[in-house]
Amino acid sequence: MRIGNGYDVHRLGEGRKLIVGGVDIPYDRGLIGHSDADVLIHAVMDALLGAMAKGDIGLHFPDSDERYKDASSMVLLGEVARMVQSEGMLVENIDSVIMAEKPKFRPYIDEMRRNIASALGLDISQVSVKATTEEGLGFTGREEGIAASAVCILSSVQDAASFGVDIPAGCGGCPSCPAGRTE
Repeated sequence: MRIGNGYDVHRLGEGRKLIVGGVDIPYDRGLIGHSDADVLIHAVMDALLGAMAKGDIGLHFPDSDERYKDASSMVLLGEVARMVQSEGMLVENIDSVIMAEKPKFRPYIDEMRRNIASALGLDISQVSVKATTEEGLGFTGREEGIAASAVCILSSVQDAASFGVDIPAGCGGCPSCPAGRTE
């Protein structure tokens, strides 16, 4: 079993869409970044990469690379999901929190959970997204930016199989797959 945590922050600015958890949220400002600046998905990706000891998103998707200019973070999460799979790992769960004074995220959380679960091949019950205000404190409290953190637990396919866990369709297997998967 491996545990990873991730954290990300982006400044709010004019002329950008606010995309959080793969959801386009109506707001007067958006997050500034090289990609779509989806702070929640970036935190989730960093948690997954950290659990695999594979560095961070800047290593895999550098902001100096034009291929990632305005890239969808959901597409990048799909790339990280393939890395998890190629390592012979399974995502057990994701727990995350968005820190922002505004806007209110509660109406969008279920869609965010579905987006993350879909990208990682999980059941929605394995993905938690929460949101909190900072009570007017710090850069998020002053509405200068939005932050997010995430933690995850990964287990090896081999460990999961030894505990009788059904290996999900599309797992991909690995050379030593106890379930005998080769695809």
